[in-house]
Formats: sequence, C-alpha cells, structure tokens
Amino acid sequence: MKSVGVKQLKARLSEYIRLVRTGETVLITDRDEVVAELRPAHRHGRAGLSVEERLQALADKGELARPSLPKGDWTWTVKGLGLPPGTAARLLDEVRGDRN
Repeated sequence: MKSVGVKQLKARLSEYIRLVRTGETVLITDRDEVVAELRPAHRHGRAGLSVEERLQALADKGELARPSLPKGDWTWTVKGLGLPPGTAARLLDEVRGDRN
C-alpha cells in the first residue's frame, strides 16, 4: 500500500490511477494525516441488480442503515410560531406600503 500527499497526487494523478488499476490501494494524506483511500472499484458481479437490491445488500452487510419507517410514511411537520392567521400577510402589506 502506498501513500501520497494531496499536492503530489494532483501533480501525478495519472500515475496513481495506473497503480490503482493494478489493484494497489493508495492512501491520500494531508499534512501527514490519512484523509482518503484511492482503491479499485469493487466489481463483485452485481451488475444487473436494482438499486433497491444493492441497498438491501449493503444493509445486510451492516454498511448501511435502512430507515425505520417506509418512505410512504415519512411526514414533515412544521410548527407554527403561534401567531394569529393572516399575520404574515398583514406584515407584508405593511412593508410593501412603505415602498409606495
């Protein structure tokens, strides 16, 4: 496994891509701290799987957490500010009136 700084990686990216194509993993460092890995893409014969099947496979391996509720049951609620109805419209009318 090789490691390379960001500056050198930018300058010699093609060289490191060639290394990765041969199966090598390259650790990318920034100020001597590893911040990323450049590694070959996984090709496990998953071509043809639907997105849902791929997500389920990741969830089965523990790499992904599925939502606890089905998507159709997700709701968004917005709490009001407790102002009487029409307050925003009155304020806008007031502000716009000052412009005329």
